[in-house]
Amino acid sequence: MVQTIFAEKVFTGETVLRDQLITCDKGMVISVAHEENNTPVLKVKYLSAGFNDIHINGGDRLNFTKTPDGEGVEDIASSCAVLGTAYTLPTIISSPPETIFKGIEAIKKFREEHPYEGVLGMHLEGPFLHPLKRGAHVRKFLHKPSDSLLKEIIKHGRGIIKLMTIAPELFTDKQLDMLLDSGITISAGHSNSTFEEAQHAFKKGIRLVTHLYNAMSGFSHRAPGLTGAIFDNADVYAPIIIDGAHCDFAAARIAYKIKKEKLFLISDALFTGHKIQHFQWGDYDARLVDGKYINAEGNLTGATICLGDAVRNAVNEVGVGLQEAVEMATIRPAIALGMEKETGSIKKGYPSVFTVFDDSLNNFKVIRYN
Repeated sequence: MVQTIFAEKVFTGETVLRDQLITCDKGMVISVAHEENNTPVLKVKYLSAGFNDIHINGGDRLNFTKTPDGEGVEDIASSCAVLGTAYTLPTIISSPPETIFKGIEAIKKFREEHPYEGVLGMHLEGPFLHPLKRGAHVRKFLHKPSDSLLKEIIKHGRGIIKLMTIAPELFTDKQLDMLLDSGITISAGHSNSTFEEAQHAFKKGIRLVTHLYNAMSGFSHRAPGLTGAIFDNADVYAPIIIDGAHCDFAAARIAYKIKKEKLFLISDALFTGHKIQHFQWGDYDARLVDGKYINAEGNLTGATICLGDAVRNAVNEVGVGLQEAVEMATIRPAIALGMEKETGSIKKGYPSVFTVFDDSLNNFKVIRYN
């Protein structure tokens, strides 16, 4: 069934078009054309490709690591859609191997049964992380890299794990090559690497990091660390949590000036919607205190924002133009994961999956024409 939508402004992923009629059929955009006198089915203020959150831990009820099943995946997908995020990578943090494999199977089955729900795959954050930069991850679940477990994760996660966060300084070159050759996008994070170790990882082929500034060796004038290596490498993508808690807005402004088009947005939300006041998963705990999830040690345990909040903060607090802020939630994460031919743009042949919003940047929702 052919469906149409008219938008006063269309953020295509490359530019902004005014007064456009987007025609869709069989889940794809078939045309984007200027139109002034029209009778579309739906008229909206602003339209972009569906927002894409590659790092999210839970929906408004369930956390995927604690509930690594179809219900946990559905909760993330549906909760995000209400808030304007169309695509997600549900994230499992450092866990026992059986939890990781159960999560992989849950996402595989969900994608088969719900191909239009926007779940692109899984983000595995751990378990090969540096203990000193573990953040809220439970120490007993951290592992030194072993060839056997790496091979098992690659085998089970093929086609499902789209992103994997590791501390690269813990790996041999052979192990890094194994991961880089697996087809999984590898991200450096929860890492205590020196500047030299980070540079080596980037030269090996890692082109992405996990939540800039957080849980990584920081920058100082004599020891630039992973943060300094990120700033020194123009081709490394840096997702950032712009919530004012995970990094000061001034730090986000500095990162924006340095990383330019390689900076993009993630939520790293533990839960969405501020409904869950307390969360416990074994030794992992979190309480919602003054709008932030904090554990018993006083550490942040995940964010409370959605990508819509991040876009608004990027514009209002960091000084990013609206077009670029939208691209930080759409085409940039798609490029960072090598998925820019599947999502992130509005043009002929791309999915008819959109995020719509208005001038206030407070109201976002997802529209899908399947």
